[in-house]
Amino acid sequence: MSKHHPDLIMCRRQSGTAIGRLCEKCDGKCPVCDSYVRPETLVRICDECNFGTYGGRCIICGAPGISDAYYCAECTRLEKDRDGCPKIVNLGASRTDLFYERRRLGFKKG
Repeated sequence: MSKHHPDLIMCRRQSGTAIGRLCEKCDGKCPVCDSYVRPETLVRICDECNFGTYGGRCIICGAPGISDAYYCAECTRLEKDRDGCPKIVNLGASRTDLFYERRRLGFKKG
């Protein structure tokens, strides 16, 4: 996700024992490079990113997780799986702009 959206910030703390999850929309995607090919290494996230209501949520968009996240073979080979926790910690400019635009127009969620 960070490859195509440079304004998104990853946690990057030391990974713990918790396994990262992906939602239905992000299923099969590498959290570092957005690749859908050759999943290889299981994603581990830090304990702070898995605490409380954040547990079991998608590490990219925050929706309820349905499957485990995997790094692709290329990111594993380049050792990007050892850079720390890959969870996205901010919303990004496009989602923030969408929120305020919908609020201005008076739309309700649902």
